[in-house]
Amino acid sequence: MLPFGASFLQDGAVNFSIFSKDATGCTLVIYNHGSKKPYVEIPLPEEFRIGNVYSIMVYGLNIETMEYGYRFDGPYDPSKGQLFNKNNVVLDPYAKSVSGRTVWGRKPDASKNFQHRGRIILEDYDWEGDKPLELAPCDLVVYEMHVRSFTKHASSGVRRPGTFAGILEKIPYLKELGINCVELMPIFEFDEFENAREVGGKKLYNYWGYSTVSFFAPKAGYAASAPFGMEADELKNLIKTLHKNGIEVILDVVFNHTAEGNENGPVISYKGIDNRTYYLLTHDGYYINFSGCGNTMNCNNPVVRNVVLDALRYWVYSYHVDGFRFDLASILSRDQDGTPMLSPPLLDTIAHDAVLGKCLLIAEAWDADGLYQVGSYPSWGRWAEWNGRYRDCLRRFIKGGAECAPELVSRICGSGDMYGERSAAASVNFVTCHDGFTLYDLVSYNNKHNEANGEGNQDGCNDNDSWNCGEEGDTSNPDVLSLRFRQMKNMLTILLTSRGIPMLLSGDEMGNTQYGNNNAYCHDDDISWIDWSALERNRDYYEYIKRLINFRKKHPILLASDYSFGENGTGYPELSFHGTRAWDFNGGEPALCFAYMFAEDGKKYGTGKNEFIYIGVNAYWEEQTYELPALPDKYNWYMAFEAYGYCAEEGKEDKLANQSAVTLGPRTTVILIGRK
Repeated sequence: MLPFGASFLQDGAVNFSIFSKDATGCTLVIYNHGSKKPYVEIPLPEEFRIGNVYSIMVYGLNIETMEYGYRFDGPYDPSKGQLFNKNNVVLDPYAKSVSGRTVWGRKPDASKNFQHRGRIILEDYDWEGDKPLELAPCDLVVYEMHVRSFTKHASSGVRRPGTFAGILEKIPYLKELGINCVELMPIFEFDEFENAREVGGKKLYNYWGYSTVSFFAPKAGYAASAPFGMEADELKNLIKTLHKNGIEVILDVVFNHTAEGNENGPVISYKGIDNRTYYLLTHDGYYINFSGCGNTMNCNNPVVRNVVLDALRYWVYSYHVDGFRFDLASILSRDQDGTPMLSPPLLDTIAHDAVLGKCLLIAEAWDADGLYQVGSYPSWGRWAEWNGRYRDCLRRFIKGGAECAPELVSRICGSGDMYGERSAAASVNFVTCHDGFTLYDLVSYNNKHNEANGEGNQDGCNDNDSWNCGEEGDTSNPDVLSLRFRQMKNMLTILLTSRGIPMLLSGDEMGNTQYGNNNAYCHDDDISWIDWSALERNRDYYEYIKRLINFRKKHPILLASDYSFGENGTGYPELSFHGTRAWDFNGGEPALCFAYMFAEDGKKYGTGKNEFIYIGVNAYWEEQTYELPALPDKYNWYMAFEAYGYCAEEGKEDKLANQSAVTLGPRTTVILIGRK
């Protein structure tokens, strides 16, 4: 009976087990690989059903050449949410491998009525002693990437572009940059041909993959070895090698909806197995759409809850992943009527699950129907959140929003006003992510430019809090370019010196552009692919960001997750805020000029020496002189970073000629280090 799915046993048998509450019959359908017609169909006798579970053990199968699915018989009454049709062959929800999209972008055979077929993989990968790394959350520098976009551009120089193997070749780059956690955009099996179309001679795809076909199977099209049935091993090899290099792996998971869409969508799996169990439906059988993608998973139904939990556990024990970021996670807090719950069973179960006990759990704490839970997501002390309020506040302040200063102070402190009952580790701080402008585009475009999406530039967010620094888009104006790169450094300087978990969008460290497109969900082309030639064009900027990351990791006070900012062993407050005059700052008033100082207690943080870190922020359009806090006897201020272009090697910072003041140019930031 258990586990669900297809399990290969040592004696050569395969146990098949699947749930359906309302079906009146179940038939196992087995194909030879690639064949349009099954070579055997096995109706499961009624005595093979226990409760709502159909189960059968089959001997003599060649698991390397077989594919399988099911037919379910039962009532067909859409008004009651019942869609059984014994003519449909449907995918096993627990399939660990899915054929049909083995090679990315290869046009599917429309004559096959069963497009996504289950396959069996052997759980025999040699992990060589590997396990999840369990790094402290605030020690992380998270790097969000799309598997294909990261290396698909010819400039990446990898042998297998656009694949898991391609990322493996870039691990030395990630280590050099200082990344110790990659967050992979969806790698669960999805169909890139979902809603595929042609616009302006270009083929557009379901490129991002936020439309899951199978929660248990890796995206075969992301593996160079998938035509040989080795996509699982290729992904596991990537994860193992990342771990060997001290880099964790977080998966961006989509449990809020599936690829089956609404009433007009295809029947792939859940619809044909038990539609009423798996989806939120209206009283007359229509799909409730909190996801904006046609349907909503009935996540707090006990059966569906177990599917989600089984999937998460599987990725932890079989693939050794370190954590998960949950897309549109507010949906997971809704009950079967769609009402938000104070204590959602699914979130409670995940938070307290034994297998997931060391996993980082990150919620995108909103959904497409307006439920916004940033700062209030049900957590049990376990859930962290993408801090959308951090992103919005920092963007507005840096382009001149003085009114944002009071809130920005709270965000820099780790958003204790939001996460005070948890810790700063609950706040995943970011300026950009896959959804919206890249960092370079944020300072290069006032408006989105999504014309290439073929939707009349109506898609994508209109409220970007962006500023083009004087000219829209591409420019050769040196003053505009200088300001753009300064603004990018300003935002990342604040991000990497704020308490919480910082997250970067891949390519932002080299000035990657999407040419003003803030919704590149459909582009398998130069709009989405990272152009690695930007790394050489913007080498000075890259070096600046690399040293910022290294600076953060070298100073444990920046990695702390508590809210204890009072006086410590240095004799100074652990964190203090200043205006252009030292110790004189009203955190409740609008401002464009302020500074903050960390006093790093060598005894408390185990460094053996007291140091002071002063971050000066000038979002004003004219230069400003800041009075510096006086340091203890025999201590001096040294310049570590200055957004106009100066970034010193560790231990080689320039001593300030004037120890009592520092002048910041227009729209710039500095980091000073105070030491003996």
